Amino acid sequence: MTENPAKKVTSKDLITKGSLVAIIIAVPTLIVFFAIWTLTGDLIFGGVAGLITNFITLGISFKIVTKKFVKKPKDDFEL
Repeated sequence: MTENPAKKVTSKDLITKGSLVAIIIAVPTLIVFFAIWTLTGDLIFGGVAGLITNFITLGISFKIVTKKFVKKPKDDFEL
């Protein structure tokens, strides 16, 4: 029985993909937080809006990661 050895994840790939996901999550949260805080002058309201944005971007980034970053095996054939 010959099996394909799993491709090892290099530290460069891990750092690159992790940084991209962190940027996808952090940038919209910070933009919304500072925009709401600046426009309203209310720190709590800005924090709540940033928290809501953070959870939304977590869901979106999960979809992006599963579609773009996770490599699927080419042959799913089992006997």
